[in-house]
Amino acid sequence: MKSIAISGSPRENVGKRDAKELRYQALVPAVLYGGPTQTHFSVSASDLKAVVYTPVVHFIDLDIAGTKSKAIIKDLQFHPLTEQIIHVDFLLLDDKKPITIEIPVKLTGTSPGVKTGGKLVQKLRKLRIKALPKDHLDAIEVPIDTLEVGKSVKVGDLKVDKLIITNAKEDTIVSVTTSRALRQAEQEAAAGGKK
Repeated sequence: MKSIAISGSPRENVGKRDAKELRYQALVPAVLYGGPTQTHFSVSASDLKAVVYTPVVHFIDLDIAGTKSKAIIKDLQFHPLTEQIIHVDFLLLDDKKPITIEIPVKLTGTSPGVKTGGKLVQKLRKLRIKALPKDHLDAIEVPIDTLEVGKSVKVGDLKVDKLIITNAKEDTIVSVTTSRALRQAEQEAAAGGKK
């Protein structure tokens, strides 16, 4: 999985006034959980954009005043009106502990059902995956090259090594439905056969 480096500065004071002051300086208050103690620090709002505003999931190489650690973003808080990031929680990664994160679904191949006029409907764009940090993937590939009209790929159909998909097994990821044009062509063909 891809990593992005972000550097942070330790926070001297923790409180609303301090957090407000940081935001005026285009900094975002942050906390790193998962270690023996919580670490309060601030990061540049512009550094977070590359991680937050993308469908790609990243591990983060944090450097807080020379102390390096690997983490993921666990929680984000946005301002209700401006959509500005006002707080971020990081979770320290442990190579021996599995973590659950959402990763994107990537459809591969061409569906024969779509070629015959069916409509491809993707219901899930992300899946919740539980795995050790070293086993996480950038995306889960879902092959659709055998998907005919009326068929679907469910979470339970996927076979992945070293990963546990925590979504319900009966959840549909992608399906091919009958399009209006195909339905109309079938009705016309049926009506033509009756004459």
